[in-house]
Amino acid sequence: MDMAKDLRGRKALTVRPLRLAVAMATAGLLLTLTACQDDGADRADDGRASIVAPGRPGEKSRTLTPEQAARAKPDDSPNAADHAYVRRMIEHHRQALVMSALAPERAAAEPVKRLAERIAAAQKPEIGAMEKWTARHPAPPPGSGGPPAGHGHGQDQSHGQNHGQGQGQDHASMPGMATEQQLKELADARGADFDRLFLKLMTAHHEGALAMAGEALAGGNNVAVEEMATEVVATQSAEIHRMRAMG
Repeated sequence: MDMAKDLRGRKALTVRPLRLAVAMATAGLLLTLTACQDDGADRADDGRASIVAPGRPGEKSRTLTPEQAARAKPDDSPNAADHAYVRRMIEHHRQALVMSALAPERAAAEPVKRLAERIAAAQKPEIGAMEKWTARHPAPPPGSGGPPAGHGHGQDQSHGQNHGQGQGQDHASMPGMATEQQLKELADARGADFDRLFLKLMTAHHEGALAMAGEALAGGNNVAVEEMATEVVATQSAEIHRMRAMG
């Protein structure tokens, strides 16, 4: 089974029912708030708009202040799986940029050069977004008892807690990462030989990114990380199909 299709199928099956319920409730809140603002029928004593939160089946609706509604939002605090994904994917993307930077002077086929350009154009901003996320959500220090990882991510949690020595371990354990020897061979290659090796290594690299994104989607808790991982799945699945057609 094609790895990208399989991953997308698993993503569809693993959408958390709680998130769907929250999304539906949020939509209901927004519609109710809009109606209240339009007719002015439901405002607090101090003139601020109140929010009617629809109850679950069989339950009455509740009227909330904006502050109460904000506190009722689901907790999407990053867990260890979120932190591990972002930290490791930054390094993963950086290697893709190193590989792509070799193409303009070494590749023979224009489609390979354009592909490398597209990869760099997509992944540079993604690195920036992940670095900003890391600045907003610093990983808990070792032994601090931070949020646990999702089911099956004990290894990711240990990577996050041993950050000082984790970079080398992460590099070796991340799926799809090219070895130093492979990078040297790519840098030494020219023409059609470079094209073939680049497509081979970058396809494996993208497949590794899909595997990492799938782990984050299954075990993470933060909405922003989920959105970043979903974007990786969409973008790199399409590029895998393109590279296979070119190879």
